[in-house]
Amino acid sequence: MRIITLTLAWLLCVTLAAGQTSYTGMVDKYPIEFVVYVYGDGVAIGAYGYTRLHNPIELQGKLDNNTLTLYEKDKAGKNTAQFTFPAYNSQSHVVTGVWTNLTNQNELKTTLNYDFGIPETNNEAMPEKGLIQTQSLKTQYFKLGVVKKAGESEARVARVTIIDKKTNQPTQQIGVDCRLLGVSNINVGDYNFDGYEDFSVFETSYAGANTSSLYFLYDPQTKKYFNSGYEGTSLSFDPKTKTITEDNQCCAGSSVTRQVYTVVNNKMVAKEKHCLKWSEKKQDYIERPWKECN
Repeated sequence: MRIITLTLAWLLCVTLAAGQTSYTGMVDKYPIEFVVYVYGDGVAIGAYGYTRLHNPIELQGKLDNNTLTLYEKDKAGKNTAQFTFPAYNSQSHVVTGVWTNLTNQNELKTTLNYDFGIPETNNEAMPEKGLIQTQSLKTQYFKLGVVKKAGESEARVARVTIIDKKTNQPTQQIGVDCRLLGVSNINVGDYNFDGYEDFSVFETSYAGANTSSLYFLYDPQTKKYFNSGYEGTSLSFDPKTKTITEDNQCCAGSSVTRQVYTVVNNKMVAKEKHCLKWSEKKQDYIERPWKECN
């Protein structure tokens, strides 16, 4: 199955309106880390993790009439728990609310203490801060090292730290230079089809729906991750055919070059290429000679 992330495209459209705030706090007697992004239209996404479990949980919700509501979901997309923060203000040093188990309606008091927010003006700088990610490996989770330099309009991802879930100790740090997408910079997959978990870091976006990521592969001998060197626009991975497909859109989506690769010795090897042109008559893409797309 090819991976097509509509959520990513949506996030890219609204990211400039985002306000990101990170907290540490408590759900009842349990310490947590908590991060939330509230966008200009009130849509909110976030993540939190219990300090003793080290397994980040994704949150989705909305800020409406100053009440921030965020939901946890199961694998089927059903809401299983809910955070509610009345009179939410991202500038407050202390935020209080309630976590509710939606199965039995059990409620736990929640208190969040402001840790940091990403500066929104060019003249503000921010030293490197750790930002948890919603995606994690079976035995490890991720934190981004996020930094903002004075004079730059956006914060950047400077580092990825891989942390053991049992010990909560870093096992590897990798330097990068990527655009900050929030709690969704990291994705997990098997990018060389060898049966081991790999991960990718969103790098940047281009014209239209085109994006790029950095892909890090697991070495079972060293038990470390290394940069694959994969290059291409909007790569997707098919575990059934063990192929990688690159789609590069042009001209408002009226033209798409599609190249298919196999993986040999952890390298992308070209297999086939296609030129796809939009047909108003057929309301679909039709294949044309490669030279028409170049």
